[in-house]
Amino acid sequence: MHTDRDVVLATERYGSAESWMYFAKDRVMERRRNGSEGESRGNAIIGVFKSVFLPQGYPESVSDDYLQYQFWDTVQAFCSSLSSTLATQASLKGVGVGNQEATVAAATVTWLLRDGTGMLGRILFAWQKGTKLDSEAKRWRLFADVLNDIAMFMEISAPYFPACFTLIVCTAGIFKSLVGVAGGATRAALTVHQARRDNMADISAKDGSQETLVNLAGLLISLILIPLVTDNLILTLSLFFLFTILHLFANYKAVRSVVMETLNEARLSIVLQQYLRDRRILSPLEANQKEPVFFEFRKTVPIKLGVRLQEVVKSPEELNLALKGNNMPYLLGVQNGCVCVCSGPEASVRDEIRAMCQAVWLSSMLSPPTSREHPTQQQQSNWEMVHESHKLMDTIFNPFLKSVEAAGWDIKRTLLDWDEWRVEWKTKTN
Repeated sequence: MHTDRDVVLATERYGSAESWMYFAKDRVMERRRNGSEGESRGNAIIGVFKSVFLPQGYPESVSDDYLQYQFWDTVQAFCSSLSSTLATQASLKGVGVGNQEATVAAATVTWLLRDGTGMLGRILFAWQKGTKLDSEAKRWRLFADVLNDIAMFMEISAPYFPACFTLIVCTAGIFKSLVGVAGGATRAALTVHQARRDNMADISAKDGSQETLVNLAGLLISLILIPLVTDNLILTLSLFFLFTILHLFANYKAVRSVVMETLNEARLSIVLQQYLRDRRILSPLEANQKEPVFFEFRKTVPIKLGVRLQEVVKSPEELNLALKGNNMPYLLGVQNGCVCVCSGPEASVRDEIRAMCQAVWLSSMLSPPTSREHPTQQQQSNWEMVHESHKLMDTIFNPFLKSVEAAGWDIKRTLLDWDEWRVEWKTKTN
């Protein structure tokens, strides 16, 4: 209890945690915690937990969706840990653990083949899809976890098909290698989104601590499960499908909880289409809720960004058509059922957003294809639509971009999937 002789000299607070006060009493400076003793003791325990498992400065140092995402990510990691135990037990049984007729050499060869094919798959997947993992982090995150469940199911089933065991486990190894690339890369992309103080390393380290704690809990539960599921296929499959359902549900909730303020193709398309309908700009939360997290197979006109010039125009006449009414540092064209955009070396982020808006509008106008005109007539109408898109952007783009920024979107950078080709062209051709 403070007396009348106590003089408050200063107060301090560690982040958003408990606060302290400094008092002058009889020429001595004392430091006292605010609140009752019981409350202070509870805050101290919570503070230790936060310092061990949460980034420094939480919640101010992370995005608003951090806690919800980490909760569902923890649930899915726990389910995945239990499923992995069942798969590992089946793999060991398949290579001959507990079988007196199995040889060490045969088991070693099978294990090496599985690891080798997985390494090869990892390299090929990173080469083919590495650039997509930033722009479509949510989709690839969910894809990785679905593929991981498929791989574990294959490992559980493999011992019951001894003639195809090596083929099955090698295929599962390839799938798991893809999971490693897609899951790790998309987790890094989400870490960049969550970091609000350039604290990616701290967030990544604490995520590792959370995952380690979950795996430890999964290990303890697995010690109970293993004696129950040994030589019991029905119980093994029943538990596996239960854990898989929970795993996929938690993953879906996790990626749905992410609210990214940067524009990728899907989010920009959603925001632009809404603006064209009623001149309303969707907030990042609204657009992220509408963003598809599964890969779609409906027929649409694809968009390619940063392509070579020959993918946009095929002749000098078409180059003139591409330049008509266009004073922007990029060229658009519709070739082979695809909207293609080539960029000049001086194009800014603002120009990239505008080019993508035009491409999205063209794609929506061409999907699904309703015209059955002769190819020459169709090509002419395509160029007319390109010219119309330039006029549309001249009218709406500036107010659209200002409204997008006012709604809370980050327009200083984007997650649009631009390739590296850059083209310089003459303003007129002979």
